[in-house]
Amino acid sequence: MMTSKPYLTGHYAPVADEITATELTVEGTVPTELTGRLIRNSHNPKPGITPAHWFKGSGMVHGIRLNQGRAEWYRNRWVHTPALDGAPYMTDRGPDLTVSTAGTHVIEHGGRLLALSEAALPFELTADLETVGPYDFGGKLTSAMTAHPKEDPVTGELHFFASSPFPPFLIHHVASADGQVLDSQEVPGASAALKHDFAITESYVIFLEGSVTFDPAEHSGIPYSWSDAQATRIGVMPRGAGGARRIRWFEIAQGYGMHFANAYEDASGRIVVEGPAVGREGWQRSWNWWVGAEDRGAEPNSGSRSRRWTVDLAAGTVREQQTDDLTVEFPTINDNFTGSEHRYQYALSFPDDLGIGNHTLVKYDRTTGGRQLLPFGTGQLPSEAVFVQADGTTGEDEGYLLTLVSDLNADASKLLVLDASDLTVPPIATVHLPRRVPAMIHGSWIPDAAL
Repeated sequence: MMTSKPYLTGHYAPVADEITATELTVEGTVPTELTGRLIRNSHNPKPGITPAHWFKGSGMVHGIRLNQGRAEWYRNRWVHTPALDGAPYMTDRGPDLTVSTAGTHVIEHGGRLLALSEAALPFELTADLETVGPYDFGGKLTSAMTAHPKEDPVTGELHFFASSPFPPFLIHHVASADGQVLDSQEVPGASAALKHDFAITESYVIFLEGSVTFDPAEHSGIPYSWSDAQATRIGVMPRGAGGARRIRWFEIAQGYGMHFANAYEDASGRIVVEGPAVGREGWQRSWNWWVGAEDRGAEPNSGSRSRRWTVDLAAGTVREQQTDDLTVEFPTINDNFTGSEHRYQYALSFPDDLGIGNHTLVKYDRTTGGRQLLPFGTGQLPSEAVFVQADGTTGEDEGYLLTLVSDLNADASKLLVLDASDLTVPPIATVHLPRRVPAMIHGSWIPDAAL
């Protein structure tokens, strides 16, 4: 019988303390233009704490500071929210939005560094990863905030949403480039379905309601489960004031998409949305891993494969297709192409459901239909690939991919700086870290100029 919690073992085993190390060892040459911080977030419960669900573990951020070709420091810090000290999320007045795990993502916007978890307010951090406290956009944000906001690369505006199992089920927010909330709209017609990620295009905001919805009988602390009765839909909402009133919902095949790669409007005005999705069995075996139940996959991600939805607004139809047969998650792109048509897409491919095979970084070329694979050896797990544009370049893949690798063989971790234009060439630089860093969820490259 499998009874141990998989998210407390192997690549996912939490670390017990906060450390700082300086002047890290570098193989190769770190490009001098990479001056900033790679910051990644993870669920890392305190020693002696066993959360009932992977996502309930307290957030811990890990940062690597690169400066003019040097790896200046590594440090890790818990995000010091009330949840870290055991405060309850639900109170007799309803949810306390300051009680956040803050363990899903970390971004920069308007000069602020924010640790995110979708059921609560963001938590602001200093540039050295110390906790400042909850951030509510100057009192303008009175709801939770998704862990997957989208920054428009043209306007600098930040789009984000609040999803709730109770009315209002969905609120869309927009903040200006300097962090002022400009607009908040309740989205009509939304349901209690779990909404984890979303997408934007030049003219629209795209929501996905999959076959996973609120279930008060689920006692893991994350009250959602698969429901065949839940309609699976894509919502297309015009951007701008009053857009929520004009949202249109399109039914699609049963399934659930955790993350979007991107969305855009094609030359014919159709909306193309891409990202991995799972069916009922894949969801259940993934969920069983996340809660440590039996009949789980060997990996936290089972049966998730790349899909494309093409929404024809004029015809009122959606065309769906699977675009690849690899089991993948954590799709990323060059964020300069957020909301517009992209050629290249990156993802992390997992071993099969029995754990046979290697973890692999994948680069997709949507123009040729080809893909490049960078497999990692047994016992090695790379993180989600973060793209950084090289200075003075405009080509979509002219830049670097940053990934943190957990190596169980050596009980160590390293940061790889890869050439995003060709994954088959050796790493440009390898930065050796002072400890094995647990496998993480999401993160960001934050150049010095942003802070």
